[in-house]
Amino acid sequence: MTENKRDIWLIPLCIFIVYIVWGTTYLANAWGVKVIPPFLFAAVRFIIAGSVLLLISSFFKPIKISWNQFKNLAFAGLLLFGIGNGLVTWALQYVDSGITALVISLEPLVVALMLWYLKKQKPQINTWLGIALGIFGMALLVGQPRFVSSWEWMIGFSFIFIAMLAWGYISIWISTADLPESVFQSASIQMILGGLMLLASSFGMQEVQNFDWSTITSRAIGSWIYLMIFGSILAFSAFNYLLLKVSPTRVVASSYVHPVIAMALGFFLNHEKITTQSILAAGILLIGVVLINRDKSQAH
Repeated sequence: MTENKRDIWLIPLCIFIVYIVWGTTYLANAWGVKVIPPFLFAAVRFIIAGSVLLLISSFFKPIKISWNQFKNLAFAGLLLFGIGNGLVTWALQYVDSGITALVISLEPLVVALMLWYLKKQKPQINTWLGIALGIFGMALLVGQPRFVSSWEWMIGFSFIFIAMLAWGYISIWISTADLPESVFQSASIQMILGGLMLLASSFGMQEVQNFDWSTITSRAIGSWIYLMIFGSILAFSAFNYLLLKVSPTRVVASSYVHPVIAMALGFFLNHEKITTQSILAAGILLIGVVLINRDKSQAH
């Protein structure tokens, strides 16, 4: 009974965190990398957030990891955080936060195509339609003159696409991987290992050595703290709690909200330009994502 009473307020709170807070992380990252080198910025975020989450979870369950599980965690940390989040954070130097969120909302399309290629799971009719709309919407978005004329934007977009491939592959691979029983310990160790890989990359690219720490602004520090507490620790915990308490379809629906939140914040708080073509592309992309996720939820 106590558990049910707690769910009454905890479920709506977690929905708010997953739907709204994760949509705000794009702008927070964009503000951070304006001042702090991207790989250093991401590395510190994940190392600290992962360490805090691991410490908290260790109070509830002893940490027990086999060597094979550690190797799997390192591989997942590389793809999820080292490559996935690292490349997106780098891209935010040149790609608007709202556009970045919109492109990433097409991740279900990448997963659907990968499932077809890797697992021979042929897409259903709705998924095919969603894929077609997604490709058309992406072409409409990327084909705008202000984007194709900027080589920095095109490199940034390419990095986002590589990050999506990494996320797509690991989301398929991880379902059958040998990982620790505790989801939170598994995620926290992935964050720490991915963060250490990002830190190594930061040193390798001379980010740390050449960075003038006196140039850090209060906004950059605030973004750092916000991403560590809300974007990593709270949002991930809320996401996993919802997976246990509500239908997967309700959780997946957050992917429709994130780009809307990110584009609105980018427009009002970061002076990011939103064209009519971008709005049209956003509508087409999100319809495609809805169709793909609809088939995924029916498959379960």
